[in-house]
Amino acid sequence: MEESRKYILFSLNGQAYAVDAQYVISIERLQQITEVPQTKEFIRGVTEIRDETTAIIDLRIALSLMSTENTNDTRILVVTLEGMQIGLIVDAVTEVLDINSNNIEDAPSIISGVQATYLEGVAKVNEQLILLLDIAKTLDMEDKEGIKEVLQ
Repeated sequence: MEESRKYILFSLNGQAYAVDAQYVISIERLQQITEVPQTKEFIRGVTEIRDETTAIIDLRIALSLMSTENTNDTRILVVTLEGMQIGLIVDAVTEVLDINSNNIEDAPSIISGVQATYLEGVAKVNEQLILLLDIAKTLDMEDKEGIKEVLQ
């Protein structure tokens, strides 16, 4: 039996990515972020989203991609990870997709400059290649500890 899951589709540097919708709390417009000194480069700071302090991460930097200017389409994808609310800065959020598990393949070792260890796989939908990001693998233990410190 084919299994289908919902994914939130977004773009980074012109490449289509998606995350499993079960991790996504909300999609927010970019807002004022309070910088926190002496944190990793990809941690932009914190902000209040839905009355909860949220660590804001620039996903472009976390994935070792080229950083670009924020635009009117830039969004914060608010996800929950290990009990923490984290906002991921992405270039744009485009749609919610149902992706069938049969359409998901293992990712090559490096694709579009992103290491396969960060990916759940690659899906081809309507002739478009979509990199399925594994949020838990994108941030290692040291990164998660840094985020916990910022949220305290």
